[in-house]
Amino acid sequence: MNNAAIGVFDSGVGGLTVVKELAALMPREKIIYFGDTARAPYGSRPPEEIREFMHEILHFFSQQKVKMAVCACNTMTALGLEEARHKYPFQLVGMNTGARSALAASRNNKIGVVATQAAIASGKHENSMKALDETVDFYPVACPKFVPLIEQGLLCGSELEEAVREYVTPLSQAGVDALILGCTHYPLISNAILKVMGPGVTLINPAGETARDAVDALKKNCLAAASGKGAVRIGFSADSFTARTFVASILENKNCEFFQADMQEYAKC
Repeated sequence: MNNAAIGVFDSGVGGLTVVKELAALMPREKIIYFGDTARAPYGSRPPEEIREFMHEILHFFSQQKVKMAVCACNTMTALGLEEARHKYPFQLVGMNTGARSALAASRNNKIGVVATQAAIASGKHENSMKALDETVDFYPVACPKFVPLIEQGLLCGSELEEAVREYVTPLSQAGVDALILGCTHYPLISNAILKVMGPGVTLINPAGETARDAVDALKKNCLAAASGKGAVRIGFSADSFTARTFVASILENKNCEFFQADMQEYAKC
């Protein structure tokens, strides 16, 4: 079982930021990544549909016989992960909210989060923050334009800059000094966000904490690979040049095997 792969999944390319952190921490592990690029973005979809998509991906990972699956998607983590934990023959790890890191970084107790509509509506980040410190001034902002732009490869330019100004300017005006990137896609546009937020603001990327949570769970359950060479397989539901370009830029020199899979095949498993 220790030599089985770890599954990592997201609605699109954003979860690759978690793969990068996980591969760095556990270089002996085999990783299978799946991004549902054919149906991204998830954030504006009904919760029932998002949960349905998540179960299709988890059925796929069941057939791959993974030893763990990491949900590298705040939206799916917020809406369906707890309900799914006892339905599969492997452990599930969700996205860390980044709340502790944000509290540690903030000097004025004004903390914001940018995320998808569904993740913001769930209250997951705010509840996590308030559980740690009820006195925090918390500013959640839904950013429905971000993921479609990122999935198209538009990481700069006037269209992205206009969207960033629309969502982030109120946070800057409110004096937020720690901002959680509550979607795994958003670190890919961190430079554009920082440009609007200005100096003195700390961006919190929970990808690293999520990877550490996964490593801790592997070790706790004695599932970590003790030997061997790691490998990364990358799958998308809609293969594209843009998606492969993201793999090359995020994972840099890693040699990856690519595949394409239609999750509709797992809808009635």
